[in-house]
Amino acid sequence: SLRSAFEQETNLFLKSILSEDRSVVDLLDADYTFLNERLARHYGIPGVFGNHFRRVAVKDENRRGLLGHGSVLTLTALANRTSPVERGQWVLENILNAPVPDPPPNIPALKEKGEKGAQNLPMRQQMEAHRASPACMGCHARMDPIGFALEKFDAIGRWRDTDEGQPIDASGQLLDGSKFEGPAGLREALLKRPDLLAYAVSEKLLTYALGRQLEYYDAPADRQIVRNTEASKYRWSALVLEIVKSVPFQMRRSRTS
Repeated sequence: SLRSAFEQETNLFLKSILSEDRSVVDLLDADYTFLNERLARHYGIPGVFGNHFRRVAVKDENRRGLLGHGSVLTLTALANRTSPVERGQWVLENILNAPVPDPPPNIPALKEKGEKGAQNLPMRQQMEAHRASPACMGCHARMDPIGFALEKFDAIGRWRDTDEGQPIDASGQLLDGSKFEGPAGLREALLKRPDLLAYAVSEKLLTYALGRQLEYYDAPADRQIVRNTEASKYRWSALVLEIVKSVPFQMRRSRTS
């Protein structure tokens, strides 16, 4: 199925990043992926034939890295439409290490096509109306502009230029004011702070290594891990080595029965 092809692509991609000891930055900026004919046709990439997956150079700037993978794009979409909220939240949590709190109770869901009162508007206009409530604005102001940059990918990761017959506005900005246009522009804006991606990866690796959630007192060690790996441009081997040398890992205790 297409979903299994997405999974295969990302699994092979992540294995190559690890086995070649690349920088965590390549998660966003790698100029290659792994495709078979079906997936290449889905992405609009010519010259790939057969069912077997092989390494393929990515020439389209919008497809580079994980943000161009169908696995991420379908994971962060709904069954019948895109979701700028889900996509923006995924980037905040997994790339910028800035998770968004759960929404307040009793917030009405976005009306789907066919529902009473629903309008056939592009997603951006629907979201603008949805977040008009002050209770929604705080979090949506962080998530939505990031998600809008990925709106030119539909719910299953195909490229598109229009939504409901209207040209897609894929512009947005980060909280620091950095403006961007489309997936390639978003990626460039994120790569200006590679340390934030390093923090996100370091925190997840350290959580796994310790077998528990990180606490406030782990923060100094996490910052030290990232600082110590900056010179290597945040290579995987350097991150793992610094985690093993860190105080939380060295001082961890085994559970007693």
